[in-house]
Amino acid sequence: KVEADPRIFIQILPLGAGFRLSILVKPLGPDGPALGPGHGAKTVIAEIKGKRLHTDRNLNKEKSLSLEIENSCDTLASLSDSSGEWLFDDPQDCLNVLLELQQTKGDHVVVEWPEGEKLSIRQQVSFEKFHVRVHKKQNWFSLDGTLEIDSNSIIDMQHLLHLVSTNPGKFIPIGKGEFIALSKKFRAKLDELASFTEEHGKTRVIHPLASIALEDFAISGSTLETDHYWQNQITKTHEAQQLQPTVPSTLQAVLRDYQIEGFIWLARLAHWGVGGCLADDMGLGKTVQALAIILDKANIGPTLVIAPTSVCFNWISEIKRFAPTLNPILFGSTDRESTVLNLKNFDVLIASYGLLQQESKILSSRNWETIVLDEAQAIKNVATKRSKAAMALQGNFKLITTGTPIENHLGELWNLFNFINPGLLGSLEQFNRRFIAPISKQKDRSVLRKLKKLISPFILRRIKSQVLEELPPKTEIILHVDLSEDEAAFYEALRRNALDHIDRTTRPGQRQMTILAEIMKLRRTCCDPSLVLPDTTLPSSKLRLFETVISELRENNHKALVFSQFVGYLKIIRAYLDKTGIHYRYLDGSTPAKKRQEEVEAFQAGSGDIFLISLKAGGTGLNLTAADYVIHMDPWWNPAVEDQASNRVHRIGQQHPVTIYRLIVKNTIEEKIVKLHQDKRQLADSLLEGTDVSHRLSGEELMALLRE
Repeated sequence: KVEADPRIFIQILPLGAGFRLSILVKPLGPDGPALGPGHGAKTVIAEIKGKRLHTDRNLNKEKSLSLEIENSCDTLASLSDSSGEWLFDDPQDCLNVLLELQQTKGDHVVVEWPEGEKLSIRQQVSFEKFHVRVHKKQNWFSLDGTLEIDSNSIIDMQHLLHLVSTNPGKFIPIGKGEFIALSKKFRAKLDELASFTEEHGKTRVIHPLASIALEDFAISGSTLETDHYWQNQITKTHEAQQLQPTVPSTLQAVLRDYQIEGFIWLARLAHWGVGGCLADDMGLGKTVQALAIILDKANIGPTLVIAPTSVCFNWISEIKRFAPTLNPILFGSTDRESTVLNLKNFDVLIASYGLLQQESKILSSRNWETIVLDEAQAIKNVATKRSKAAMALQGNFKLITTGTPIENHLGELWNLFNFINPGLLGSLEQFNRRFIAPISKQKDRSVLRKLKKLISPFILRRIKSQVLEELPPKTEIILHVDLSEDEAAFYEALRRNALDHIDRTTRPGQRQMTILAEIMKLRRTCCDPSLVLPDTTLPSSKLRLFETVISELRENNHKALVFSQFVGYLKIIRAYLDKTGIHYRYLDGSTPAKKRQEEVEAFQAGSGDIFLISLKAGGTGLNLTAADYVIHMDPWWNPAVEDQASNRVHRIGQQHPVTIYRLIVKNTIEEKIVKLHQDKRQLADSLLEGTDVSHRLSGEELMALLRE
């Protein structure tokens, strides 16, 4: 007879991707039979290693010890009673139990792993034991470091970050059944370090402008060992943050408080030697804030402003009005090379995006003191010649202004930042892997927060509701259009034909183009059947509703902007206005720049009740506060484009409440497009507090728009 073993055995066995955990007793010792605590016969007899042994169990004590262990582990206590056995689908839960056991158990508890191996967790490692070294390496900073687990064990930082990236949760395997436990704070910091740095061979590097993010490590308690180059970078950053510039006295404008804050922010970035994105909501005066920083630096060298053709004349008039000491020069018909070569201090060369692309060699041949890209979403596509021409420009301070820094997908944000601060977001391939895929596909909000932290020092975004209490209210209303029976039948026939046509298209690249073409056809049909079938006699229900709306607006002395993406549709509306004698102004992509300015000035002066504008050509850079109604005749894929068009009216200078009408045909593709807007705005609010963020639609997503 032997004395009963009083210990409790925690047995863990792999089960699929998870674990099975059992609480057992072995009255005859580690090699004896395993029994449930407090259950079974009181006397145990067994042959062990050739000896026949027996013992008497203390069932009450076994049960008491088992309950004591269960209650000491929060994870086990939170689960329903399972008679001493638990199944964990997530290994992290099982490891959490082990950590809790290690913190509470005494000598009376033994943890068993298969084949006699021990599964153990080192104590929760301390953030203070993480040592990081930083030193300059060409245009980057190189990082290395170690995590000290105990006096005999360390992990290389590169290996640690690899383990963290491949093992979600707080427990990180370090080999031979051993794990280390990371606190939530430590885990978050390591994730940030992985996001803000890049692997270059066997080393890890960080962009100098990401130094603000890494500075948190020293504050959090880890050891950060740096060279004097890093210290100079930090010092320069802090100096910029403490700078208190004053608005140039030659600016002939009384800036609002938020505009003064905008100027100070720009001046600090310029002092720091980095670029910025002024992404204020439409109508908050981005131009006058840009003029303030241009004036602040004009005595050092010339300025280059790139803007849409329709906005170039507006820049000239704004300079003459607010900054008369500057000399605006429209880049155009004269000897262009000589013009650029002979520019002096206080000169501001204003060029269209078309001329930027056409005269890239000339414009990139000199260094500019300040470069401003207005409505900078024009360079959002990385592969275009326009984008490449912008990247070739050389300037001491680069500023982009845009109310929509991301119109369609996060890749556009990468390209804008590649202009103002090259390398900050890594290569496009790395940006896709580190940010776009987790945010767009996996909806990972933690990655979204990391991206926001990385870009926030270089982007300033205010929306009207935050800074303009005196701005009149804006009301948005969807006016639903009911198709006639004949129109509905025509639309349905086109939809079915579209699906058949797509099904017969087998080549992948051609299939995508076919889907887009068929969708475009249906969208035109919603506007007016004659846009698809010119000889049709079918009337347009949407046009009839438009006629009613315009009649009511004119009776009540309102003026309206009317937007459509289809120039052909604007011609149909023009025909109606000509027929009824309604006075209107008109602007589309073919309207010459000078004529555009004349049309805008005439409308603002009171000439015309309606202003017809193509969405892409006139949705940006125009001040049209003479109107108090906006009518969108057809929905664009991206709500940000519609919003910036609407904000031609709802901006500083507007004295009347603004109403936005969207004419949407019921039970058609137009309703489905409007539903897409909500998802885009939700992601936008998370990243840029109002900026529109979305993703490219896949073939399947496009097909869903065509199905019932």
